[in-house]
Amino acid sequence: MTSTAATRRPGPAGDDSIVGKLSTLDRYLAVWILLAMALGLGLGRLVPGLGDALAAIETGGISLPIALGLLVMMYPVLAKVRYDRLDRVAGDRRLLVSSLVVNWIVGPAVMFALAWIFLPDLPEYRTGLIIVGLARCIAMVIIWNDLACGDREAAAVLVALNSVFQVLAFGLLGWFYLDLLPRWMNLGDGQGLDVSVWHIALNVVVFLGVPLLAGFLTRRLGERRMGRERYETAFLPKIGPWALYGLLFTIVVLFALQGKTITSQPLDVVRIALPLLVYFAIMFFGTFLLGKGLGLAYDRTATLAFTAAGNNFELAIAVAIATFGATSGQALSGVVGPLIEVPVLIALVHVALAWRKRFAADAVTTAP
Repeated sequence: MTSTAATRRPGPAGDDSIVGKLSTLDRYLAVWILLAMALGLGLGRLVPGLGDALAAIETGGISLPIALGLLVMMYPVLAKVRYDRLDRVAGDRRLLVSSLVVNWIVGPAVMFALAWIFLPDLPEYRTGLIIVGLARCIAMVIIWNDLACGDREAAAVLVALNSVFQVLAFGLLGWFYLDLLPRWMNLGDGQGLDVSVWHIALNVVVFLGVPLLAGFLTRRLGERRMGRERYETAFLPKIGPWALYGLLFTIVVLFALQGKTITSQPLDVVRIALPLLVYFAIMFFGTFLLGKGLGLAYDRTATLAFTAAGNNFELAIAVAIATFGATSGQALSGVVGPLIEVPVLIALVHVALAWRKRFAADAVTTAP
């Protein structure tokens, strides 16, 4: 993400060599993220009207400040992708099928079960969590995957695949998990989810399509003009730090928007956070073990795990607000999502990097 990490991948020597190659910005990323979260929460709580002012800067239900931050965040990483290698990923059926099953069958089912187990007496929060589980990640997973030295090309393919399924399946799964299944299991009256396919498609275009196109064109035109070696050694290090700047800006804006809501209901936040923590653990560690069991290399296993554990909180929040209102419990659940997801996934980046040594050791042990 930064000038040092933009073009060089850490070798299998372990965490010590990884830390040595990182700049100060990357080395203390967890600290910057926590500070950004605290700054956003503080601004949202202390500056009168800031949240309302930021919320007013939107079009088509999409927050323009958040969209700007995500575009700046994703563009440098997508400019690093070797698009000429995508066909190798597309031919890996184990990876593609596993990703689809984990994301669109296992993930929503796990979140549905956890929401009912942890929040049987709080239907609004429960519904909000289920919506979070239906919104599969298409944005920040690009950053977590890159930090964990995952396969950039595989991440681009899986995120694009998730985007297509998000447009096609989000509304249908919302009806199934929020209306049909609760009635069928005699869990009470279901809650409908009135969400436009076009709204989901717009979300996908803004948060993935624009930076993906920009990254593709930059790689294509940059290599043609400078050559691949100069593009990767001279240009990418210059734009690399902007991914981190975009990430921190997005976090500040997101938490400034909802700072007052989060800080005024701490006990409710704890109730919502517990099933989210269990969810992230199940999805990440379960999928990581699945990738290892399928014989995938570390980089693709990490990509599979992060795309399974992450969620599209932008879409979840937008849908919850549009359907149930900005002050609803469903919206609060969506807001707590990134509050828990961001620090947890940055911690899982370090877990993945530690496991990277085990993959390397196993590869040496099994080599003929």
